[in-house]
Amino acid sequence: MKARIFCFLIFLFIISIVPVVDAQILLGEKVIQKSVEVVINSANDVHVKHVIDSANIPKQVELVNGTVSNILVTNEHGKEQQFSVIGANKGVLIMPSDENSILEYDIEDVLIQKNNVWTWSFRYLETTSFIFPEEVELVFANERPVYLNEKKGITCHGCQMVLEYSINEPKILENIRWEDKEFIVEIRSHANVERFNFDQPTKSITFNVSDENVFVTTIIPLELLWEPYSVFLNDGKIYFHKYINNGTHVWLNMKPETSGQITIIGTTAIPEFPVVAPLVIGFLIIFLIPFIQRFNLR
Repeated sequence: MKARIFCFLIFLFIISIVPVVDAQILLGEKVIQKSVEVVINSANDVHVKHVIDSANIPKQVELVNGTVSNILVTNEHGKEQQFSVIGANKGVLIMPSDENSILEYDIEDVLIQKNNVWTWSFRYLETTSFIFPEEVELVFANERPVYLNEKKGITCHGCQMVLEYSINEPKILENIRWEDKEFIVEIRSHANVERFNFDQPTKSITFNVSDENVFVTTIIPLELLWEPYSVFLNDGKIYFHKYINNGTHVWLNMKPETSGQITIIGTTAIPEFPVVAPLVIGFLIIFLIPFIQRFNLR
């Protein structure tokens, strides 16, 4: 009887520890990471760099998911440190050090190209910085556009996102003349864009796209077509992002699900004044009336 009870207790003990063993291998305490940087070059090679806080006990670092190679751990002066690889390149155990440790490695099989756009379904629950090739001007995080301009990259906090970007995205410049003025509307896309037209009476810009699920970015001079905007694909209203307004131009981005005609409708169009102009003039008149009256009295 006692033997049966003993065997039963051992069985319960085994059941209780199996989920823990299957879930994660813990050989050291989790590290404090000062920074995580992902660098992507023009050939779409990926290099990852972690800066790890100093510690007097072994620390475990989880690696970014992918096919990992060329793992290296050094101190701040470039001297190599001892480390152990955990599992199938899933993590690294860093030995105690009184200096910050730098963990570096390469990753493959994470970037997938579709419709000329590189895509990475990224998940790493630490603040992560991404550095892109110089040729990249526009990136998308969960389909939200980010214009890099002179910046090198973006930072993602507690990072879980679908990252998308393209290199040397084609630019189409459409020249619009109105009386003595000239306006340039720029369209950036890997989609085939045709039949561009600006129609002043309907306050609209139209063009055809022959590809589906491809990002289309339109840069519109505000003097030509004033916001707010509505965007349609054929006869149906579609979602779009307005993410830059520098006072002279506005950037609109959309991702049509099918091919067809894109129509961007504004509130006012040249030669009309934007709605804000009469309001500003009105406030100026009200503000200047006392000064005008004083001048007349003198």
